[in-house]
Amino acid sequence: MLKAMRAFVLACAAAIACGTSPESSDASVDASADTLGEKANAIDQTIANDALCNTLPNFYWEIGDKNGALLSGQVGSLYGATTEMDIASASKLVFGAYVVQRFSHDFQDLDGNAMRMLSGYVSFEYASCLTSTTVADCFSQGSNATFTAADVGMFDYGGGHFQNYAINLGLGDDDDDALAAEMKTMVGSELTFTYSSPQLAAGIHTSASDYAAFLRKILSSTLAIHDALGVNAVCTLPSSCPTAVYSPAPAAWHYSYAHWVEDDPTTGDGAFSSPGAFGFYPWIDATKTYYGILARYSLDANAYIESAECGAVIRRAFVSGQAQ
Repeated sequence: MLKAMRAFVLACAAAIACGTSPESSDASVDASADTLGEKANAIDQTIANDALCNTLPNFYWEIGDKNGALLSGQVGSLYGATTEMDIASASKLVFGAYVVQRFSHDFQDLDGNAMRMLSGYVSFEYASCLTSTTVADCFSQGSNATFTAADVGMFDYGGGHFQNYAINLGLGDDDDDALAAEMKTMVGSELTFTYSSPQLAAGIHTSASDYAAFLRKILSSTLAIHDALGVNAVCTLPSSCPTAVYSPAPAAWHYSYAHWVEDDPTTGDGAFSSPGAFGFYPWIDATKTYYGILARYSLDANAYIESAECGAVIRRAFVSGQAQ
């Protein structure tokens, strides 16, 4: 709790009035010191006692609103707000925001199949692009450019949909630096991130603090994807959906424009998220009032879902003020 409360005290000092500024007057969670203290305590108890979190040895977490961080904390000493890391599939939401912003005045021209992983480019391999020089070079590796006509209109999670679409949008010649610069033309030149490989779905290298600035732009409606969150979402779980081929998520979530909708009828709360394979898990709550991040870097095969599950119980503890 001490780490969480320290973050809260610093946030209050920076904001002067602990969330009482005019910009935050529409927030539904009481931002008073007592209430945030209770929420911090609930989160700390959840992290310490819930099996979905207490098995993760090192991570940083943060929850905030459009004005800034409200609470944050650390488990272990490896990761903090400014620790930079490859965020894998958390990159997808950035590309989604770029595309939606680019087509904000002619949304009907956006390729909805590509952005919801229905386009038939289902043979993409992340590792094949780690030494690629450009977006097009990445797409040309191995079977990445294979088009499977039978899978058009079928949800099949993978990076090929976005890689092909980026080429169609004229980004094929972009290397890592040019790709980051192009993304920022739409999501904001002030944002800080780079690409460690030219992959739209998985190449970004950044920190929790810098990614949080991006999420706050969504919450404030500065980015058009605010209004596209959850729109035209498709089902993803093959065991319960005849139009789904593959999903890394074991829950009956849906998928919208480069982001998940965590609306499983049993366990979901409707949050919008973009968890990465290495354990970086960003989310926006269903009311579009709060954002959260669980940041860590792990090569464990289950890091993706482990972070999503722990992050979700932290979110529930924050919303309810009760340990999970």
